[in-house]
Amino acid sequence: MTAVTFTETGPGRRGDSFLSVQDLHVSFSTEDGVVKAVDGLSFEVEKGTTLGIVGESGSGKSVTNLAILGLHNSEHAEIGGEIWFEDQELVGASRGTLERLRGNRIAMIFQDPLTALSPFHTIGRQIGEVYRKHKGTSKREARDRAIEMLERVGIPNAKVRVDDYPHHFSGGMRQRVMIAMALVCDPALVIADEPTTALDVTVQAQILDLLKDLQDQMGTSIILITHDLGVVAQTAHNVLVMYAGRAVERGTVREVLGTPRHPYTWGLLSSVPRLGSSVDVPLKPVRGTPPSLLNPPPGCRFHPRCDYRNLVGPDLCSTEQPELSPERGHGDACYLTLQQKQEIHTQLMEGR
Repeated sequence: MTAVTFTETGPGRRGDSFLSVQDLHVSFSTEDGVVKAVDGLSFEVEKGTTLGIVGESGSGKSVTNLAILGLHNSEHAEIGGEIWFEDQELVGASRGTLERLRGNRIAMIFQDPLTALSPFHTIGRQIGEVYRKHKGTSKREARDRAIEMLERVGIPNAKVRVDDYPHHFSGGMRQRVMIAMALVCDPALVIADEPTTALDVTVQAQILDLLKDLQDQMGTSIILITHDLGVVAQTAHNVLVMYAGRAVERGTVREVLGTPRHPYTWGLLSSVPRLGSSVDVPLKPVRGTPPSLLNPPPGCRFHPRCDYRNLVGPDLCSTEQPELSPERGHGDACYLTLQQKQEIHTQLMEGR
């Protein structure tokens, strides 16, 4: 796991939002009951910026972004709320509308390129098919575009490697191929789902630098789904922290990771190493386990694991659900006062 250090990526620009998710609900009907995977989530993404979405497994990160892409099975998933992308409402949009957007205006980089890429076709054909579908070009033009994209993402000898199959590439090179496929149509938004999880630290840094360079060149917005706060600190402009299907904190990367306000965010930061901290201080994981989304706890969903709920009274946290403030800026869903949050965070930092 990457240590948390800040890299100056520039401030998150305000007032230029082109993706807006409002009160999103995603639930799945199962034999055991209804799973409320996402429950009232709202956030925005501005043009040319990176939003990092962090949280434990099962917090709703990937479910949220599959909803943006319209990839949930409509027979089993119930989706409510609003998702606006470039003035187009995506919740309830027709299959044709979503297919025109996917791979063209919105693209996705999947976590495991070996399973996402077909083993039966060359990478050139797979990249070229995306380009031909959305741009209506010839096979020759699509092949030339595939070579161009492979060169752009740093694949050496692209004119030869374009005819290779996925198993001919290393893990890092396959991830570059996935990035080339995602960017082949110059999308406005790229969703990267744990794009560096299976890579070693050196290759991970290369992939993150590549994404940042391509974003600077093409002005693409990125939603980065990850559990690694070090990756977020290095690459994101803004951060959304999710827990049990809800947003518990949001703000710029410096606000959320530098002066966090929510007990869950404190727990995440306490469980990863920090450069400059003493090697003798043990890491402190978040105690307990995430709740079942079949029957989430009442009130604040984090309160069964929270060490500070008694400071505001256990009844409040266990009966009334705190809401994330609707205004832009640094916000959190916690009943602690701002002074209490600042004092607790200072004590935690001094303890490290």
